[in-house]
Amino acid sequence: MHESSYVAVTDRVGLRPLTFADEAEFTARARESRELHHPWLFPPDTPDAFRAYAWRITGSADKESFLVCDRTEDGALAGYVTVNNIVHGAFRSGALGYGAFAHAAGRGLMTEALTALVRYAFAPPLNLHRLEINVQPGNARSIALARRAGFAKEGFSPRMLFVDGAWRDHERWAITAEMIQD
Repeated sequence: MHESSYVAVTDRVGLRPLTFADEAEFTARARESRELHHPWLFPPDTPDAFRAYAWRITGSADKESFLVCDRTEDGALAGYVTVNNIVHGAFRSGALGYGAFAHAAGRGLMTEALTALVRYAFAPPLNLHRLEINVQPGNARSIALARRAGFAKEGFSPRMLFVDGAWRDHERWAITAEMIQD
């Protein structure tokens, strides 16, 4: 992937918009990562599921989806981050969803990516003020990632999201523009 397609970079990762051309690599990485992701998330792992996902993301004004590319491995996909429910006006907020792929897990790439995404989201063109992460209490890795990226725990939402066949409790983590250090 050409460096100019990245919207944000660190020493080891680049964030670029998800495209329909990413179907083969994304779905292969999702299939390889099923054990890592279960029971927390279920990224699209078939061509049909990916195309439906990509249509929802690219065709929506309230979503921005980025692929985490490992710059030390020629841009190989390491994960993804999506800003959902983007609201502008007085609220200027969005909710993050993310996942690492198994081959990249535990290497700190998602910490770099999430930190870069926060800085990107708080600057033009998104120009958001607040980002939120909702994570199931048992998902220790995701909670640790939110904490490393500077998010603060704000509360608890019982039966917030329907995941893996049931309504699941979630912890609310958030960060505002004032909380990040330059």
